Amino acid sequence: MIRIHPLLVAGAALIALPFLILAAGLTYTSATEVVVYGLACMGLNILAGRTGLVSFGHGAWFGLGAYIAGLTSLAMGGAFLVPLLLAVAATAVLAAIFGALILRRRGVYFSLMTLALSALGFTVAFRWTEVTGGENGLGGIERPSFLGLDFEMSQPYYWLVAAIAFAVLVLLWRFNNSPLGTVLLAIRENEQRARFLGYKVDRYKLAAFVLSATITALAGVLLLYKNRMTSAEPMSVVFSGELLAMVVIGGMRSFLGPALGALFYILFREYLSIYSENWLFWFGLVFVIFVLYARDGLIGLPGQIRRHFHPPAETGAAMADRKAGVHPLPGFLKPTDHVDGPLLVAKGISKHFGGLKAVEDVSISVRDRTLHALIGPNGAGKTTAFNLLSGLYKPDAGEVTLGGQPLSGRTPEEISEAGIGRSFQITNLFPSLTVQENIRLAVQAGAPQRMNPLIRARRLEEVNARTAEIMDYAGLAGMEEAEAASLSYGGQRLLDLGLALGNHPRILLADEPLAGLSVAERERIGRLLKALSADIPVLLVEHDIDRVFELADQVTVMNEGEVLLDGAVEQARSDGRVQEVYIGSGTSVVAARPRVSAVQDKVLLSLDKVNVSYGKSHILNDVSFDLRQGEILALLGRNGAGKSTLLKSLIGIAPVGSGEIRLDGEIISGLPSAAMARAGISYVPQGRRLFAGMSVQENLELGRIQRQTGHGVHWTEDRIFSYFPRLKERLDTPADYLSGGEQQMAAVARALSGDTRVLLLDEPFEGLSPAVVEQLFETFDQLRKEVSIIIVDHNLDLALTLSDRTVALERGSIIHEGASAALATDIDLRRKVLWL
Repeated sequence: MIRIHPLLVAGAALIALPFLILAAGLTYTSATEVVVYGLACMGLNILAGRTGLVSFGHGAWFGLGAYIAGLTSLAMGGAFLVPLLLAVAATAVLAAIFGALILRRRGVYFSLMTLALSALGFTVAFRWTEVTGGENGLGGIERPSFLGLDFEMSQPYYWLVAAIAFAVLVLLWRFNNSPLGTVLLAIRENEQRARFLGYKVDRYKLAAFVLSATITALAGVLLLYKNRMTSAEPMSVVFSGELLAMVVIGGMRSFLGPALGALFYILFREYLSIYSENWLFWFGLVFVIFVLYARDGLIGLPGQIRRHFHPPAETGAAMADRKAGVHPLPGFLKPTDHVDGPLLVAKGISKHFGGLKAVEDVSISVRDRTLHALIGPNGAGKTTAFNLLSGLYKPDAGEVTLGGQPLSGRTPEEISEAGIGRSFQITNLFPSLTVQENIRLAVQAGAPQRMNPLIRARRLEEVNARTAEIMDYAGLAGMEEAEAASLSYGGQRLLDLGLALGNHPRILLADEPLAGLSVAERERIGRLLKALSADIPVLLVEHDIDRVFELADQVTVMNEGEVLLDGAVEQARSDGRVQEVYIGSGTSVVAARPRVSAVQDKVLLSLDKVNVSYGKSHILNDVSFDLRQGEILALLGRNGAGKSTLLKSLIGIAPVGSGEIRLDGEIISGLPSAAMARAGISYVPQGRRLFAGMSVQENLELGRIQRQTGHGVHWTEDRIFSYFPRLKERLDTPADYLSGGEQQMAAVARALSGDTRVLLLDEPFEGLSPAVVEQLFETFDQLRKEVSIIIVDHNLDLALTLSDRTVALERGSIIHEGASAALATDIDLRRKVLWL
C-alpha cells in the first residue's frame, strides 16, 4: 500500500481547499476560518493527543494572542509582522509561567485548572472595557500590505494564512518526530515509567504546553486580521470546548486529524446554521457519537469501515515471531570501572504510611559484580525498600548512596540518571507503542540529544544500534513491530527487563523478574541475570527460593519491615528464623498431602468450539471442555498459550468471536461482563487489581452490591471471614496498604462476595511467599466444596495437586485434557504435554 507523506497531503489540501469551498457555495473567508481553526486544533492536539493532557481552556491562549496583536497593531498605527511576533513571544512567556504552575497538578485537576484559566481570561477580557473593548470587542484592525500585495482582499489573505499554516505544519512534523516529540508519547502512555527511565517529565510537559499555547495564539492572531477585530468570546469556555470537540471528531491520535475536524466544524456550522439557531446542540450530539463509535475520528473512519467489511487476516500471537537466543552483554552496557566493595548502600532507611510501619531502620549493602537477593514474606517491606532506593518514595530517615554519591530524597529521574535502573513487580510499559519504540525510548534517555525538538529521533544511529543490541540480549528480537500490550505476560516481563537495561544502569533493581514466566524462561532469565551481575550488580526480589539460592551471592532477609538476616546463601538457607517466617513447610510438602475430590456428575460450565481474537491475533481456536460441579480444573500451558484470554472470555472481557459458552445449560457467551458476573461467575485477575484507596470492607461491598441474585452460593461477610479470618482484622485498612498476601486474600474475597457458582483464578500464587501460598492453597482446597474453580498458575506442582483435571493449551488450542494426577506423578508425560 502506497503511503503519502502527511505534509504532501497537507500542502495539496491547502491548495485545493478554497476551490472546494467555493464549489460548495461558501467563500474564501470560510476557507480562511478552516485553516485558522485547523491550526488552533493542531496546537491543542500537542497536549490532548500527543501528551495526554486534556485542556478545557485552550481558548484563553487563542484570545490572548489576538488581544496582544490587536493592541500592538493599533499602537503602531497598523502593522502585521511585529504584532504577530510579539503576540507569539508574549504568549510563550506567559504560557511558561502559567504552565509551571498548572502542570503541578495531574489528570482532572490539570483540566480543571485550564478551565479556570479560560474563565479568568474571559472575565478579564469582558470587563476590562477601556483596554479590550469589553462586550463591543477590539476593532479597527487593518490587514497588512507588503511584498507588493494587498491582503485586504479575502483571496490573497487566505494564501498568506495558508503559507503560514504550512510552515507551522512543517515545524510541527519535525517536532513530533524528534526525540522531544517521541518522549511526549511515552508520557501519554506511562508517565511514571518515563520518569524511571530518567526523563525529566515536567520539562517535557512544559515544553509541550508552551508550544501548544503558542501555536493556538498564532491562530488567534490570524483570525484577528481575518475578522479585523476580536472579542472576549474566543476566551470563553464554550469556544475551548468547541476546539476540543474538533480535535476529537477529526482524530486526536493522528497528525492531520484535528485539521479535518476543523473543516467538519466550519461546514457543519455554515450549512446547519441556515436551518437552525441551535446548530451547536446538534454539533454536540455528533461529538458524542464520535466519542462512542469512532474513537479514531473522521480520519480513522475509512480504516474502521474497511476492517468491518474486510477483516484483516488472522495471525498468531505476537510472541510467535520471537527469535530468542543467547547473546553477550552489549559492550556499551559494561561499566568502564569497578569498585572493590559496596556500590549501593542504604543505611537505616525508614518509611511509614500513617500508622503502618512499612520499612524500619533497614540497611542494605550491594557489592559490585554480585547478585544480591532481597527476600522475605509478603508484607516484609521489600518492594517499599525498592521504591525508596529508586526514588518513588522519599525515606523518612536514613540515607542511600551509589558509589558514594548521595541519592536520598532525589527524584526518580535524578536517581535513574545517577545509574539505578529498575524493573517492576507489575509490568510497567508503554502499552500502545511497539516493542522497538519502548526500548528505543529507554536507550534515548541517555542520549545527549534527548530533548532536541527538530532532529529525527529515528536517525540517531547510536540509539538505533543500541536498541537492536538490547532487543537481542533480552530475547525480544523478531517482535519489533508488535505492540507492547499485545505480548503475553511473559513477553511483557522480558520487555520490562529490557527497558530497565535500556538507560544504561550502573546497578539493576529487579523486582520479581521471573514471575509469570514458564520454567524454561525462568531458567533462561535466571542465567541471564547471573551473567549480567558479573558486570552490572543486581539487587533481586524474587519468591522462587530455589532459584534465589541457586543464583545469589548474598542474601538479605526482611520481615515486618526490618532486616532479619544479611549474609551468605547458606546462612539464609539454614537459619531457623528464615524458615519459620518465610519458607513455611514448602510447596513440596503441601503438594504431597492427599486431597479429597468433591466432583459431582453435573456439568456446570461448558465451552463448545470457542474462538477469541484480539485484532489480527487469533488467540483461542475451537476450545471445548466441561467444568463439573465441585471440580477444580487447572488451565495450563506456556506463556502466550491463551490461558488468561480464556478466563477473560468466561467473564466477558474478551468477546467470543464464535462458539458457545453455557452456564448451567444457558448460553452466556455474548453477554456483557456484568451479566456474566451476576450469573454467578467470579474472576480474580492477575495482579489482584483491588480498588486502591478504598478499605477492605468497601472492596467487599462493591463485589456484593449487584451480585445477590440467587445464582450460586451466597457469601456473607461472616462466611468469607471463616475462610479469610485475617481480613476481619483489616476491614478498615485501605487495600493498597495491605501486604501482597493480604491483597490476594481480599481479591478472592471480593470475587466471592455476592452469589458465586464458578471462581476463576488467574495466577493466584504469583509473587507470594511460600507460607502464604500454603495458606491460600488450603483455602482453595476447602472452597471446592462450595464452588467450582478454574485455576491458571505457573506453579505446576501446586496447580496439578490442587486440581481434579487439567486442560493444557498450546497456541490457543487444547493439546491435552485429562486427570491432573497423571501429570503430577508422570514427569515424562508432563514434559510431553507442557514442553516443560
